[in-house]
Amino acid sequence: MILFHQFFDPTSYTLSYLLADPLTGDAVIIDSVKEHVGAYVTFLQEQELQLGWVLETHIHADHITGAAGLRELTGARSAVGASGGVGCADRLLSDGDTIVFGNELIRVIPTPGHTPGCLTYHWRDRLFTGDSLMIGGCGRTDFQGGDAGTLYDSITERLFVMTDETLVYPGHDYRGARVSCIGQEKASNPRLKGRSRADFIEVMAALDLPRPRMIDEALPANLRCGRDGELDIHAT
Repeated sequence: MILFHQFFDPTSYTLSYLLADPLTGDAVIIDSVKEHVGAYVTFLQEQELQLGWVLETHIHADHITGAAGLRELTGARSAVGASGGVGCADRLLSDGDTIVFGNELIRVIPTPGHTPGCLTYHWRDRLFTGDSLMIGGCGRTDFQGGDAGTLYDSITERLFVMTDETLVYPGHDYRGARVSCIGQEKASNPRLKGRSRADFIEVMAALDLPRPRMIDEALPANLRCGRDGELDIHAT
């Protein structure tokens, strides 16, 4: 059995994911949160795992990544989308690239629109969609170079072509949900169901959402792979 663990940050409603090959002990973390670095390291130690990669689905505006702390404490490498504008990452990912951990393989699918550098990670029967596709929603497109038409294309042409049973694990959820599937999102996502590209662009333009509370702190730090000062390695 492959080890899979979902973490939740109640401050930013971020969902983070740890995947591991129990045969080799190699692991990856997707969309880590700085304040939980200590908890991640403890979990890795308890499960006797070695962290190989810290992956980002995009450059976050609502929390600071734990990449810097995890790289320092575990020796893991970091990876982000090649279009994300981050020069400090160990690897910049493009369409068709793969991440190998143990005997497992993650495929990289660019899904821009929320931001230009957004990625979805495809592993086995599941997608880690970040802010591109959420449960009953999708990421906003009104800042960080977002583009509603591009997001619509990403979702409909790269994600909705997957089988209906493919699981969807988003980067956030604000209503207590933890997993969906492609079939469910095609059938019931209110931002996408029955909407043309033009309809979707109109819907997104009318959202009028507040500015992310942490954007002034999070964006500069995440462009430095989470380095924003002293690291609190004991944070949980």
